[in-house]
Amino acid sequence: MSQIVTRIAPSPTGYMHIGTARAALFNWLFARHHNGRFLLRIEDTDRSRSTPEATEAIYRGMKWLGMDWDGEAISQFARADRHADVAHQMLANGTAYKCYATKEEIDAFREAAREAGRPPLFLSPWRDSAETPDLPYVIRLKAPRDGETTINDVVQGTVTWKNETLDDMILLRSDGTPTYMLAVVVDDHDMGITHIIRGDDHLTNAARQSQIYTAMGWDIPVFAHIPLVYGPDGKKLSKRHGAMGVEEYQAMGYYPDAVMNYLARLGWSHGDDEFFTMKQAIDWFRLEDVVKSPARFDFKKLENLSGQHIRAADNETLLAKLEEFLSATGQTDLTDAQKRLMFAGMDGMKERAKTFPELLEMAHFILGTRPFVPDEKAAKLLDTVSRGMLNRLTSRLRGVSWTHDILEAEIRAFAETEEIGLGKVAQPLRAALTGRTISPSVFDMMVLLGKDESIARLEDASV
Repeated sequence: MSQIVTRIAPSPTGYMHIGTARAALFNWLFARHHNGRFLLRIEDTDRSRSTPEATEAIYRGMKWLGMDWDGEAISQFARADRHADVAHQMLANGTAYKCYATKEEIDAFREAAREAGRPPLFLSPWRDSAETPDLPYVIRLKAPRDGETTINDVVQGTVTWKNETLDDMILLRSDGTPTYMLAVVVDDHDMGITHIIRGDDHLTNAARQSQIYTAMGWDIPVFAHIPLVYGPDGKKLSKRHGAMGVEEYQAMGYYPDAVMNYLARLGWSHGDDEFFTMKQAIDWFRLEDVVKSPARFDFKKLENLSGQHIRAADNETLLAKLEEFLSATGQTDLTDAQKRLMFAGMDGMKERAKTFPELLEMAHFILGTRPFVPDEKAAKLLDTVSRGMLNRLTSRLRGVSWTHDILEAEIRAFAETEEIGLGKVAQPLRAALTGRTISPSVFDMMVLLGKDESIARLEDASV
């Protein structure tokens, strides 16, 4: 087999849809699995809706997810002359024709067909005409009228359409601009695309597009139409289900590899494996393992995977990803001192975090400044009795060496002296050190903060 080449071709008319990202992922995995090429084409022919900002959003989304593409991104609009040239080649070789029918004539033909109980397909009277009037015209494909058009889809199997149900589609509009159907085929051919992996809402397009390939004498790529992503209610994923754009998932603080992991599991599987790296996914990915049925998006599963990936990440990588999150969401950068403390305490903090906001909340004791203002739950723990207890504990801790084992032994001994459980000491101690009720181990925090800072915070809270 020649080198495998896949592509993703999003339209820059808004955010990068999470479903587009999943289609891009399947193309990327398939290409990387076979040491092939993965290309990016921006389908920006809709000039009224395409924007440079949306194009940049596509680039950012792809880079955040870690899907690198080969070569430069291609603009479909910039290739309009090439598309038109192919339409004229088809006109010259007899596989296309000039159609001078007006909109009114086409509408009347379709209405008559509906009234007669026929499919409202326009059958142009200009298909075999030798006349060339001086009138505006479109160029239409001279599609076969008899027989069938069949594609062998890797996911959907053999799919067949009767040619009588497919009309002579327009290739070139009367203003000389190419249609989507023509542009896609020409671009895919010229880019050397061997496999077209896309949503199954494009399945009917495959029939029409394969006719253009045949008319030009070009090899037809392998098609693989993957199931769409649906919401938890089984309906097509939309804004009512929550986040739609890739950058929204970044802003919510999901670990990027977790998003990739989860998207890969929507319609594809490798045995019972739920958690895996992208290197593993590349090694395992086969189109034959993609299922036909629609996949349902589950935010809880994504959140759970995000937590697993955060825990599995090495601390240096995790800190770098955290800094990317802060930058992307317009938050204040970490100082060098905060970075050092975050790195040193990361093992304890990442164990209970599923997203970057949760990780930052776990790091509140590092990122906040004295005096700590306790939140509502922490304030309830710092009542008069607890503040008195903390005052006694602080006096005892001033003379001890500041190591994890010694601190744990001293605080346990203090709890015994007070005739209370360790939790009755640890809970207000945590509230005093962090202003929160959830944090890493109090002993780990005290060592990380150091003696002076820890004593100062206890003094603040025991007043």
